[in-house]
Amino acid sequence: MTDLTKLTIAQARDAMRKGDTTSAEITAACLTAIEDAGALNAFVHKTPEIATEQAAAADARIKAGDAPAMCGIPLGIKDLFCTKGVPSQAASGILEGFKPEYESTVTSQLFDAGAVMLGKLNMDEFAMGSSNETSVYGDAVNPWKVDDRKLTPGGSSGGSASAVAADLCLAATGTDTGGSIRQPAAFTGITGLKPTYGRVSRWGVVAFASSLDQAGPMTKDVRDAAIMLQAMCGHDPKDSTSADLAVPDFEAALTGDIKGKVIGIPKEYRMDGMPAEIAKLWEDGTAMLKDAGAVIKDISLPHTKYALPAYYVIAPAEASSNLARYDGVRFGHRAKLDAGDGITEMYEKTRAEGFGHEVQRRVMVGTYVLSAGFYDAYYNRARRVRALIKRDFDNVFADGVDAILTPATPSAAFGLGEMTDADPIQMYLNDVFTVTVNLAGLPGIAVPTGTDARGLPLGLQLIGRPWEEADLLNVAYSLEQTAGFVAKPTKWW
Repeated sequence: MTDLTKLTIAQARDAMRKGDTTSAEITAACLTAIEDAGALNAFVHKTPEIATEQAAAADARIKAGDAPAMCGIPLGIKDLFCTKGVPSQAASGILEGFKPEYESTVTSQLFDAGAVMLGKLNMDEFAMGSSNETSVYGDAVNPWKVDDRKLTPGGSSGGSASAVAADLCLAATGTDTGGSIRQPAAFTGITGLKPTYGRVSRWGVVAFASSLDQAGPMTKDVRDAAIMLQAMCGHDPKDSTSADLAVPDFEAALTGDIKGKVIGIPKEYRMDGMPAEIAKLWEDGTAMLKDAGAVIKDISLPHTKYALPAYYVIAPAEASSNLARYDGVRFGHRAKLDAGDGITEMYEKTRAEGFGHEVQRRVMVGTYVLSAGFYDAYYNRARRVRALIKRDFDNVFADGVDAILTPATPSAAFGLGEMTDADPIQMYLNDVFTVTVNLAGLPGIAVPTGTDARGLPLGLQLIGRPWEEADLLNVAYSLEQTAGFVAKPTKWW
């Protein structure tokens, strides 16, 4: 069997069980591909010894007939997940040299299912970014290219998206606080699923904004997302926000039959200045679902226009609180002090040296909105807006809507460096279609459905009812099958 790195999870699972290939062979092919793809800067800590050992153990399990679906599947792990004995820096200088003594719940469950870790993946520092340009490791690069320009893979899970799109791994873990799985998935032509808040444990995932963060799979197609989510989720008593709910068989839900399903089209997402190709993609996706038997319904989410400002108050506020622990005392980077410096100087110098500019900006904004005199004016007001946004979704779903279709991003991937020196708000606008899902705690999935005039991938987003990932995945599967997106980046790296 050739092109082992191009296999989907489902294809690799079936091939290994038939004896057509082994995890060791697929893993070796991926490790070679990673070595050849240095120009993408997707993998930042490689773990070939661990991968080889895990692959051998997986092959033994498969041979013995004791093999869950993820057994033997080589994965990339976002640097935000703590992995025992392996650097886990959240792409930040302040966590330089940090090797956890424990495993995150997500990676532990994946490894218990027999998955193989190829290494840790690049990302925006502390998951704060939409272009993977805030990483201490340098920029991750999109495997798609136009006119010799290097493009962003999106962020914060940019390394994950780049690695999956370039066939360096069969799938990857990502996290999504305001679109950090769905936006890079759309930019790179892969599938990215953000589950319902509480569906996947956050324990052992370095925190950005605790009421918004959620881990999820980044895969080559919808079926793979269903398979991987099955292994990732489940109740975790170590996470107080983890839901004690049964885990459905997500793959079994992929029938493709969506006859009678009501798909909402929110008028508020038709924003001024929307590029014609994004509008057309949305119209085409709507027509595809209608042709598949779905009922299309115009809906209103009236508080959508307040989502982005509310998000950029709440998320920095929670980041300010979460990142207070990085002070040079317990772990990670500690600044060199001058004679006479005390603990205050140590805090100031360590945090100034360890945190990048974007993280510093958000921590300062978050500290400001939580300060006396501004807490009610900004933070509490944003929380009230968040409640209204969630109520909008609740009302729509109560009115019979099964899923909501929107664009995933306001454009295709842009060039690295294009927005670096611009007003930060321009970068934040990349999250305009995705932040509402996090504020409301809903599941959302980005599915590649077409390309722009330059041949770059574009994706649509489906938003589902809380805890109804199975139904959401089935609608996404129908859209994927109808759209028939099969383009892959031409190898240049």
